[in-house]
Amino acid sequence: MIVFDLACRPGGHHFEGWFANSAAFDEQTERGFMSCPHCGSADVIKAVMAPSIGRKGNQVTAAPAAALTTVGKLPPALHEALGKMAALQAQALQHSTWVGDQFAAQSRAIHYGERKEATIHGQATPAEASELIEEGIAILPLPFPVAPPDEVN
Repeated sequence: MIVFDLACRPGGHHFEGWFANSAAFDEQTERGFMSCPHCGSADVIKAVMAPSIGRKGNQVTAAPAAALTTVGKLPPALHEALGKMAALQAQALQHSTWVGDQFAAQSRAIHYGERKEATIHGQATPAEASELIEEGIAILPLPFPVAPPDEVN
């Protein structure tokens, strides 16, 4: 993934976009997918960026942020598909139990017969998710973020 600082020419608004590679920006611009999130202008350019300087080898870095792309207005078919996916996820979660950060432990308990089989959802680190997959435990990342029940209004 690569992040670019972007700007719209008419309004001079600055924002950032995440792309699979540098050619992806050009492709999205040519296809009309790029627009300023502030004013909607499709006249978007790469802005001047500060260089990325790596950390020393003995410094710990935080986990990378989620990969995002600024695409402007979504095509109607994609907007509709995302809406349907969100509705299906919400429906599935109604029949699932929130286990929070105990997702990995609870998944193992179900898989190894130490707990009654149930549909659960929660949070796991990338390392925990990889370990579950390596153990042959079927897990699936949710396409949309889920707020813990105690944080929902």
